[in-house]
Amino acid sequence: MHRSILLLSASAMALSSPAAAKTAIAGGSDTAAQEGSAETESARTRRVFTPEDFERFAPRNALDMAQQIPGFSIRSGNGERGLGQADTNVLINGQRISGKSNGPIEALQRIPADEVVRLEIVDGASLDIGGLSGQVLNVITKSTGGITGQFRWSAEWRSFGVPFRWGDGQVSLAGGGTNSEWTLSFENDAGRRGNEGVELVFDADGTLIDTRDEQSNFNSDNPVLSGSYSRTAQNGNIVNLNGQVAGNIFRRSETSERTGAIEPVDRFRLFESREDEFNFEIGADYSFALGPGSLKLIGYHRYEDSPTVSLVTTTFADGRPLEGSRFTRDADEAETIARAEYSFGGLGGDFQIAAEGVKNYLEIESALEERDAAGVFQPVEFDGASARVDEDRAEASVTYSRALAENLQMQLSAGAEYSEISQTGAQGQTRSFWRPKGFAAFDWKANSTLNLSGRVERKVGQLNFFDFIASTNLDQDRVNVTNADLVPPQSWLFELEATQSFGALGSLNLRGFYEDVSDIVDQIPIDGGGEAPGNAGSATIKGVESELTLLFDPVGLPGLRLDAELEIAESEVLDPLLGTPREISGFEHLEFDIELRQDFIGTPWAVGAFFRTQENRADVRLDEVSLRTERPGFARVFIEHKDVFGMTARFRVGNLADQEDRFERTIFADRLAGIVDLREERERRFGTIYSFDIEGSF
Repeated sequence: MHRSILLLSASAMALSSPAAAKTAIAGGSDTAAQEGSAETESARTRRVFTPEDFERFAPRNALDMAQQIPGFSIRSGNGERGLGQADTNVLINGQRISGKSNGPIEALQRIPADEVVRLEIVDGASLDIGGLSGQVLNVITKSTGGITGQFRWSAEWRSFGVPFRWGDGQVSLAGGGTNSEWTLSFENDAGRRGNEGVELVFDADGTLIDTRDEQSNFNSDNPVLSGSYSRTAQNGNIVNLNGQVAGNIFRRSETSERTGAIEPVDRFRLFESREDEFNFEIGADYSFALGPGSLKLIGYHRYEDSPTVSLVTTTFADGRPLEGSRFTRDADEAETIARAEYSFGGLGGDFQIAAEGVKNYLEIESALEERDAAGVFQPVEFDGASARVDEDRAEASVTYSRALAENLQMQLSAGAEYSEISQTGAQGQTRSFWRPKGFAAFDWKANSTLNLSGRVERKVGQLNFFDFIASTNLDQDRVNVTNADLVPPQSWLFELEATQSFGALGSLNLRGFYEDVSDIVDQIPIDGGGEAPGNAGSATIKGVESELTLLFDPVGLPGLRLDAELEIAESEVLDPLLGTPREISGFEHLEFDIELRQDFIGTPWAVGAFFRTQENRADVRLDEVSLRTERPGFARVFIEHKDVFGMTARFRVGNLADQEDRFERTIFADRLAGIVDLREERERRFGTIYSFDIEGSF
């Protein structure tokens, strides 16, 4: 693993020069952006940064600052059940964000730089917020008393294959008074992507039987109107509101010119799909003193309507009737959550008693049609493709946190959940489950530069309700039948994290993890025929993550910064068909990012470069095995000017390594017996990407 050697070598270089951390920085650059300039307020606070620490990056908002904190990465949440205990590592004014889609990145992006007082990196286990451990960012803000705004616009074009992208941008406002703050933002996340290349099809003997010249386009627009409001009353009561209304307009097309012995005549295949999604989300919480402690009430609701259409059409050179299929689906889904948290002091620490109730549902209406011999669409019966899934869930927990020593924090939690899942349709049923939950976590400041944290947790996973309902992928000619027997997976998670500060030279964060999962969801055979996502027994997941920041000011290279992230993970599950060990289907095995940035101190100029590569394991179905790879990886460079009439302008050139999108698939006549039917190999390219960004404030 040469990537591991790279990170370890860089770390060793930093550790070998401890005296350099105290050396004055040449060229007048500031060490504050490297290790924090403000004094920490308590043993619970690891580092404190002020807006002045990030001046050389010309930040426009709190997100711009947070992304420059050495050795820290924002965790946006991983789809945990309900709101539950905190699953992000960002707080705003000591409060968690009562949203999901409208999460920490979106919230930080709406806070203008002028309203940021400081950014604190604190020990998660030291807080009276259940679920936090390791490094947690607490952003302290204060309204300026006026109304400020910021904007961003990005244009993108490619050397071939896709249309010009001009509609990507954001505009936001922020304001408030002495005791209140509000933000309002409109953003469109636009994408114009695509690739093209040749796919080859071979028979079981390796003979080429079809050549396909293909081109794909993926066009998307995701307009979002979001906002937040917070107010602290004179008596200390706090109210927070946040919400968003959004759309997701997606269009995909793929053309395929085909020739070969697999068919007697040449063909032209067109695949099209579209989605016109609407969704909204609203969250609110209210905190007030009650008895010896404080009570926090949280409410959340999200609704989404997603109508989709997929269509595949094959035209023949000899003029015979069209062949093809059309799959139409309208999915409505919603989640409603009510949660209460009562916090009070006791036994030398802090207690939190929490209760939560959740109602989820997914309702799908689907229709499948195929062209008959005359080329006319006719309805096809598709059992289980129209149904409704409901879940009612309640959980309760008790969390206790305290300092065992000035430099050692502990947090314990115990709880349980009850859920009832029901599904309509021919195979509909109602089932109920009891599941224990809880964790033990610690944060230990071993010395002035080393922090250690650990966590043992009993988790209950979140099911994807779409897995219950039959569906088809017309592009890949795949069918999942209905499966009403899914149960939520459970797991034991063990984590150990270490954060080593190198002072002015940067920092290194290492996290090792091991997860023992029962009732893992993977592709399984279904009684009665067919396959679908289902519970495949037990599985294990283990790996290590590392985040390294090196700053070269102390060694005579002012303004030069390197950030690298590496994740290596392995998994194991028994194949439901073969009974032999393999990786979890589609599991991400490796991801490596490295970025180099040079700010020219005393000037508004900056340049940089970025590279990313990743490896996934094969997707495994009963009758096929497929693998997607991206080689050699994605490389990008940029040049930036931080004062173009008061704005920041940036020009980027991407895909300098000419990444190939590869897809290999083996289709079996009988995978259990190892009998191959067809094998597909595809290589596609997507050209050079040019981007121009402009950001400003008003």
